[in-house]
Amino acid sequence: MTEQDEHDRYDRWKALGIRTDIPHPARVYDYLLGGKDNFAIDREMAEHSLRVLPEVLDSARGNRKFLVRAVQFLCDSGIRQFLDIGTGLPTSPNTHEIAQSADGGARVVYVDNDPVVFLRAESLMAESETTTVVRADLRDVDEVLAAAGKLLDFTKPVGLLLVACLHNIPDSDDPAGIAARYLTALAPGSYLVVSHVTDEFAPERMHAVTAEYQQRGTVFVGRGKQAILRMFNGRELVEPGLVLISHWRPEGGRPDHNANRVWGYCGVART
Repeated sequence: MTEQDEHDRYDRWKALGIRTDIPHPARVYDYLLGGKDNFAIDREMAEHSLRVLPEVLDSARGNRKFLVRAVQFLCDSGIRQFLDIGTGLPTSPNTHEIAQSADGGARVVYVDNDPVVFLRAESLMAESETTTVVRADLRDVDEVLAAAGKLLDFTKPVGLLLVACLHNIPDSDDPAGIAARYLTALAPGSYLVVSHVTDEFAPERMHAVTAEYQQRGTVFVGRGKQAILRMFNGRELVEPGLVLISHWRPEGGRPDHNANRVWGYCGVART
């Protein structure tokens, strides 16, 4: 893409009210996964993070693989409705592709507050009757549930996905409390899926990345295992419990060779 092309694209996004001067986690994540739906500010933030914490790249890719495994597990457990919050930009295979390969009638609602995510997802799903996208902040729980309820039946089990998004919520907004509010809306037999970056392995470097995000107007907070466990609000975790991301039911039974560079915890709980 030429400099002029990039400038023209910025102008189009700005006309839609999209901020291109503040990095957004979804677009940073998109860049780390090799996507093209990001801006210079997102790429700068990603590259800065990689200089300080090279494990960020392995963590992003490892987290994506976890999403695939977790959704497949929910499908195998009989879940046919999915609420994927903080979904990020569509990257194949995504939740609806996995779920609908198991059951063509599976219903999926994506939620994200980034206009780029919303517009990209909306264009891809315009013809679908079983998949939709909601533009909302995950902290606005009532708004999200009301919109999602137009497609999902909350009297039946739902797979609630909070994958790689709660580390974008500051302590002051109580991420565990937010998860609890969503859980109250779920019918028995539902599942909660959480993954979250940890600061346990290199606290100083992780905190340096957090400070840089904060300086640029964005939140990225690594947390310890116990803090992440609280986000499940006492729900029963399926085996193997809350573990490092690459160690949750790895494909073939063995974690990838770079498993120890995927710095985050994850788990799946029954409600």
